[in-house]
Amino acid sequence: MLAGIDYTGISVGFLCHDGQGNFLFHKRSQQTRDEHGAWDWGGGKLEFGETIVQGLAREIKEEYGCDIISIDEVLPPTDWSATVAGQQTHWVILTHIVRVDRNQVKNNEPQSIAEIGWFILDNLPQPLHQGVAREVTLFKEIIQQYTK
Repeated sequence: MLAGIDYTGISVGFLCHDGQGNFLFHKRSQQTRDEHGAWDWGGGKLEFGETIVQGLAREIKEEYGCDIISIDEVLPPTDWSATVAGQQTHWVILTHIVRVDRNQVKNNEPQSIAEIGWFILDNLPQPLHQGVAREVTLFKEIIQQYTK
């Protein structure tokens, strides 16, 4: 059985920032399952038996090779449904705003991340992943707190 296809999957999402008003995004490679070339913030499936914080720390380390300095905000849960390769998917997403040391950040998954970059909220890269674009709109007031 596959998470997000055979049953609702749970994903930990993360918007990493450097404490100086810059946010980390990555461009999805041609090898990802969908939205090739779209800019995304990080995230991944919560594994069975993991706490949310353990999953968050694991995914950040896997994608960006760095550790969490602080978990600054937990955004309200959202869900995401899409059709991918003809199959309906459904995920519950637990997104966190997380501070990391930008000097430790690297592209740790070059097979799925074409490039990474730091951006300010008023000048985010385009196109954004549809789910991320929706969350940026929904939670812009909360995210703006980390632009100062």
